[in-house]
Amino acid sequence: MTRTEEFEELRSLLFAIAYRILGSVSEAEDAVQETWLRYETSPAQPASAKAFLSSVVTRISIDVLRSARMRREAYVGPWFPEPLLTDPYQDPERSTELSDSLSMAALLLLERLSPVERAVFVLREVFAFGFPDIASTVGRSEAACRQLAVRARRHMDAGRPRFEADRKEREELATRFFDAFRDGDVDTLRELLADDVQMAGDGGGKAPLWGKEGAFGIDNVARRVAVFAPLFTGVGGVVELREVNGQPGAILRARDGNILGTWALDILDGRIQAIRTVINPDKLRHMGPVADAWAILREASLTRRSSRQPDSA
Repeated sequence: MTRTEEFEELRSLLFAIAYRILGSVSEAEDAVQETWLRYETSPAQPASAKAFLSSVVTRISIDVLRSARMRREAYVGPWFPEPLLTDPYQDPERSTELSDSLSMAALLLLERLSPVERAVFVLREVFAFGFPDIASTVGRSEAACRQLAVRARRHMDAGRPRFEADRKEREELATRFFDAFRDGDVDTLRELLADDVQMAGDGGGKAPLWGKEGAFGIDNVARRVAVFAPLFTGVGGVVELREVNGQPGAILRARDGNILGTWALDILDGRIQAIRTVINPDKLRHMGPVADAWAILREASLTRRSSRQPDSA
């Protein structure tokens, strides 16, 4: 095969590695492109294209993550990964590891690891790379990489839920939730929420959030959703059920079909434990045209006020 053919065959794997290290679709795509440029201009022919390209994209991602961490310290409000609707890389033998590492909850846990720890965990636990290759990639000894992997695995295991509903149960619960959302059915919403449910959104200071600090507890979250739902549907908003980072969720679209945001649901023990929304337009552009959330909020507010005014005699 030519280098171009080798690279294209491995592109989905390279993106999957970079996205799990970076939590950003745009940065992962840039890392993959930079990997190609280095491969294209490399004077030597590596013995294994997979080993070479995986190593390069990992090192690039580590460097990008280090600089991104500094920017995220000044980020306005909660920082969430860029939503990913479809993972381009599929491996039936590692479907569980791929799915588990893609969720918003898992990516947020990975954020607490150092860049090298995160890379070691992703390469070893998700993609089953051998420690010799990992050690060469991150510039550490095999023994050090084994210790990093153990520490990272312990951290991830401690933060993961003990039991999740199966896929069908999660999809059914999500369908009921968004049906109740569309209908403004507060009672059903409350039935589906855990007592200690959390709701938080990532607007990055570039889009309106209904409550900058999020909402905690069944009463507060149910109230927040009950207030937002009629505002959204009242201006022609549409809920499109989709998996978001491998979790049940939805894309919220404006009347014209442009994207307003994504919702991802964490479901545990038959109840929704967390609702994570992303409305920062910079994190949605890779999915298609993005709506003007501020304009929609103004329209919704005007519509609500006019509906409250009594008819003149």
